[in-house]
Amino acid sequence: MKQLVRHTIMLLAVLLSGALWDGVWAQEEVQIEPEEAVVESEEAEVEAEKLDVVGLIFDHISDAYSWHIATYKGHHIEIPLLCIVRSQEGDWHLFSSSKVSHGHSHEGFYIAPEGEKWEGKLVARGVDGEVYRPLDLSLTKNAAGVLINSLLVVAVILGVAGWYRRRKYNIYEVPRGFVGAVEMLIMSIEDEVIRPAVGKEYKRYSPYLLTAFFFIFVNNLMGLVPTFPGGANTTGNIAVTLILALATMFTVNVFGNKEYWKEILWPKVPVWMKFPIPLMPIIELFGVISKPFALTIRLFANTMAGHMVILALTSLVFVSVSMGTTMNIVMTIFSVLLTVFMLVLEILVAYIQAYVFTMLSSVFVGLSRPEHHEAKREKTKHK
Repeated sequence: MKQLVRHTIMLLAVLLSGALWDGVWAQEEVQIEPEEAVVESEEAEVEAEKLDVVGLIFDHISDAYSWHIATYKGHHIEIPLLCIVRSQEGDWHLFSSSKVSHGHSHEGFYIAPEGEKWEGKLVARGVDGEVYRPLDLSLTKNAAGVLINSLLVVAVILGVAGWYRRRKYNIYEVPRGFVGAVEMLIMSIEDEVIRPAVGKEYKRYSPYLLTAFFFIFVNNLMGLVPTFPGGANTTGNIAVTLILALATMFTVNVFGNKEYWKEILWPKVPVWMKFPIPLMPIIELFGVISKPFALTIRLFANTMAGHMVILALTSLVFVSVSMGTTMNIVMTIFSVLLTVFMLVLEILVAYIQAYVFTMLSSVFVGLSRPEHHEAKREKTKHK
């Protein structure tokens, strides 16, 4: 287990080393114009100190080219990540995100400011003077979060497997603590979700379904951690949930048996519903497309909504400052209590969303492996 942890730390160091050559702490270069050096009135000062709640919420749930940790006296403490872009001329550029953060540009690339097209994304200006979006393969916050969380899942599962490997000759020793909790979780998902939904071939699909469950569960939990290495809104990113849904539908449609495709392409309905206009096959094929869409939106929307509610409740502390001391104290107590309640609820939701995704994926896999009616009759006769 110690060797596994050591290798995991080394892999993370290699992953982030390319992005850290300009230093871990990227600070904002504050430019002050002479005419803006002095605040003209108290009203302008109060206006400048107002908290942009909407901007704060969307800044948290959106992707970024650096991992922001805190802001101290106007300086941004953040971990820059690796930017990998391809220009219009076909040249590849690799550089730290600190070179393009907070309004800076590097080699013609910069992050589009608020209000412009491709806001928050790396852009460049072409030879014709037009702003364009280059091919962007950068290691963003969500991409780095997915890699870190995936390594965490691998470390947990291999650590638990190592416990059993070391005790393979002592079958009567019962796992306790963390290993026992993981075993209980695995057995409950396999015995209560995968086996009943998939059927007799459940062992063939258990590795993928259990991997999907633990990947979503760990990513949901890490998203609730406020700072590095947590805080990345991975399962609240529709691109991540779409890939998970497509992986499920690939498994369903590629490994589905001939009975499954027969029910889709030539279902047992009156002939006029299949020929000359293939009405029922079109409806069935539409169902094949709608299933991954349902998986994608369900996980994405629930995770993103939970993050937004927690951030909105936390912002009440700062929004109520201008309402007076008494109101601010009352709203602070209210905000803290509700935020703690929502965090506890989100831990439960993190499990429920992983459970629901695995359950629906298992049901879809089970539906792709229907048994032939003759085989069902034979089973009934034997009984």
